[in-house]
Order: sequence, then structure tokens, then C-alpha cells
Amino acid sequence: MAEPIRILLQTTIATTEDDWSIFRFSLLQDYLESLKDESSSPLFTVIARDRLSDAAGNDPILSTLDQSDFDQLWLFALDTGDGLTEQDVAGINAFRKRGGGILTTRDHQDMGCSMCGLIDIGDVHYFNTKNPDPDDSRWSRDDPHTTYISWTNYHSGANGDYQKIIPLEPVHELLYNPNSPSGLIEFFPSHPHEGGIGVKPDSLNSRVIALGKSLFTSRNFNLIVAIEHYKDTDENHIGRAIATSSFHHFVDYNWDIEKGCPSFVDEAPGNSMKTEPRALEDIQAFVRNAALWLAR
Repeated sequence: MAEPIRILLQTTIATTEDDWSIFRFSLLQDYLESLKDESSSPLFTVIARDRLSDAAGNDPILSTLDQSDFDQLWLFALDTGDGLTEQDVAGINAFRKRGGGILTTRDHQDMGCSMCGLIDIGDVHYFNTKNPDPDDSRWSRDDPHTTYISWTNYHSGANGDYQKIIPLEPVHELLYNPNSPSGLIEFFPSHPHEGGIGVKPDSLNSRVIALGKSLFTSRNFNLIVAIEHYKDTDENHIGRAIATSSFHHFVDYNWDIEKGCPSFVDEAPGNSMKTEPRALEDIQAFVRNAALWLAR
């Protein structure tokens, strides 16, 4: 019997009741833990935690991640620059160099910019003050309502609603859903100000696999980047990685608004994730696909 794949769900912020701490990702954890293989054994073992700091200021797990028995890191980068120390970044990079799989996600403006030092991942996430989008026409606020949030941001819809995504050809295996009428994932949770991601033209191992569309400017934006494994110049087998434009694709509030949100969220929510069952089924299909793809 195969051992369950060990997944670490990790935020880059300390546990705070009135914030997007890891307890607000409980539906994601529960779903991953519910998945079984053909023999009804668990596919995944999931550990969920917020950032902790040791005496030197480093996270004791992330800074030594390559020495752990985790197979995957799902990193919810919710900081604005102080969420990962140099030692944390080194531990995560060493983890990926030993073949560990990583899913990374962030949100608007500079949220998550502590990831800039991560191999490949730091290149595909675009921020306001670090690694900005090479297309300077995107250096403007897309969301017209939340004016205190600057670029990068894209308004794909209200929290609690879904967005229709645009798979790019050739369709990546992460986007298949055999239970969908089209055979593909069509819906993702929406958010009023998603972050920016992209791929350099000369990248051999990364590609944008799906787009979202702004409800206000009708402008397409990159929703998901997939990074294939490869050997680096030192013959390290670099693990696969995924980047998505917003952690709101995975948080409880965007799967079920009745789960609530921090008090600083002031946009009015929607409810189409609840009225269209296929929307939740699609994001769960993506979660399952991602966890299996990162493990290979």
C-alpha cells in the first residue's frame, strides 16, 4: 500500500484571529483529507500551520523544509514582504531542488512579495514594487471600487461568486474534470482584486495555462502558471510548481461565504458559488489535480 502524499499547507503570517490565518483554509484541508485511492486508503496527509518564528526569526519548518518528510508545500503568501526570511527561502529552494512540489498563491499589489527569492516562483509572480509585470500597460488599478488597493489587481467578481476561466491550448492536465459537461474545469472562485502572474518569453519550463477576465475592463489576466520539473546546472531534479493569482481561490470564504471573513473585508459578497454546484466541484477538481500533479 502506497504511503499518503504529505502536504504542508502554510501561510506566511502569524496566527491572527482577524486575518486570513490557516484556520480559514479548513475546507481545503478537509477536502484533501477526504480523498481516497482505489483501495479506499487516504491519498494525502495534510498538516496546516501559520508562520512561526524561532529565536533567529526563521520559521522552524520552512527554513529546514528540505530535511522534512513533506512531499509538497502549498504556500499562501499573505505578507507584504516580511513573510519569509533568507533562511526560509533557502529551505524552500532546497526542498524544491530535492524534487518537492510547490503550489504558491498570493493576492493584490505587494501581497506575497517575500516569495521573490524562490526559484522560478519569484519570476512568475508580479508585484507593485518588486518584479513588476514586464507589460507596463498593466501598471494600473483594474478594480475601480477598492481604491486603497493599487496594482496589480484584477476584478474577476465578488467574493462568494464564481468566474468563468479560459483554458489555453494545449489544455493542461491540471484543467481536466471528467465530471464536467465539457470535460474541463470551467469555474474558479472569483475575487475583486486578484494579483499578477506571468511567464517570461524565453521560459522553457513554465507556461500560463488559464486566464481570467476582468468584469470591469474586460481585460484578460493570467490565472494559473504551471512549472514543469527539470534538471538544473547542478543536476538537481527541480520539483514541479504551480502559481495562481489569488489565495481566494482556496480560502473558506470564497468557497462558502457563510464561513465568514476578517473584519477588514468591506466588499459586498456574492453567492453564485452556492447556487451553481459545478463551481465548487470545479475548484475541488483543480485541487485534486494539483496535488496529484505536483507529486509526480
